[in-house]
Amino acid sequence: MALLDRFLRYVKIDTQSDEDSTLTPSTMKQYDLLNVLKEELSELGVESELDKYGRLWAFLDGNKAYDRVGMCAHVDTALEITGKDVKPQVIRNYDGNPIRLGKTDYYLTREEFPKLNELLGKTLVTTSGDTLLGADDKAGLAIIMDALEKYLKIPVNNRRPLSILFTPDEEIGRGPEHFDSKKYRAKYAYTFDGGDPKYIAIENFNAKSARIIIEGKSIHPGSAYGIMVNASEVLSHYISLINKDMVPSKTKHREGFNHLCAISGNVEHAEAHYILRNHDKDILKEQEFNFIHAKEQTLKEFPNAKIDLEIKEQYRNMIEVLNEHPEAKDRIEEVYNSLGIKFSYEPIRGGTDGATFSFLGTPCPNLGTGSYNHHGRFEFACLEEMELMVQIALKILAF
Repeated sequence: MALLDRFLRYVKIDTQSDEDSTLTPSTMKQYDLLNVLKEELSELGVESELDKYGRLWAFLDGNKAYDRVGMCAHVDTALEITGKDVKPQVIRNYDGNPIRLGKTDYYLTREEFPKLNELLGKTLVTTSGDTLLGADDKAGLAIIMDALEKYLKIPVNNRRPLSILFTPDEEIGRGPEHFDSKKYRAKYAYTFDGGDPKYIAIENFNAKSARIIIEGKSIHPGSAYGIMVNASEVLSHYISLINKDMVPSKTKHREGFNHLCAISGNVEHAEAHYILRNHDKDILKEQEFNFIHAKEQTLKEFPNAKIDLEIKEQYRNMIEVLNEHPEAKDRIEEVYNSLGIKFSYEPIRGGTDGATFSFLGTPCPNLGTGSYNHHGRFEFACLEEMELMVQIALKILAF
């Protein structure tokens, strides 16, 4: 199957995860793609295991004189915009003009998205404007599967042993659940879950989540004096105390942020959900203290309100592990240099399954997929860059 056909097949399958679900995987529709992948593996003659947690494992033989390498990608898509009824547009020989997304009033332009200046004459895949694309991380899935098809044509003695893992629920921080490094057996691995191929990621955010839950007291507003506690008003005050400059739209590079993902409320009950991110774990602690201090100050202002603050760790910066176990970093540098590809290290302003895999015993940098503007309607992928990542994957495995 051609790489583009494979990718288009995957993005049309709705696999969004659900952060409020207690199921594993969080949504059963993720099995729709996992079963497709399992069937494709079988057609290639590869035995695989789809376990009860929705993890798809496969193991291939190679020359035992070389370390076993792992490759990983996730099947679920982000929550910010729907992933149902994705209708990808294929733009061949991109001419630099604004790309209208379906019949909507949204456009991809070089002015707003400068990466497009590097992609003139390339084949692009975009959304139709009313869904995400799902290239995060179905581009990674397609790259690994296409590389695997080519890998299987290489004599066993000329390739490295390979472990493959496809996970659900990465977008809600649950992809590494039930990961077993002893079962995976890889000396090191790579997640294919990034953007630009020329960037290699060996750093990611330290990450926590914060949920603010306010319980108020409702009564008719005409007789509310001294009695009513408006939960939405309390929450609004709480949010006003969070650092207003430490938000995604005002930070870049290594600067962390507090991101308000969702908010809801009425008089009786109000909630807000944040994610807290920073490459520096000490600064992340300061961000956490900001939320704790805001709770204390809000209770002083609204002493009759009930405020619960839940802060949970989600993942850590993998640089801690990769500095101690540089084999994966050394191998990917060797590959890029051998292919004559100029690269640089770019810290991820996000997370990846590989970060937690690293702390669980499998050092795992993150590589690009040739896809951009993840988590929204402006998401797109470049076919030629995806093909380059297939070439890089094969070079990692073959010798």
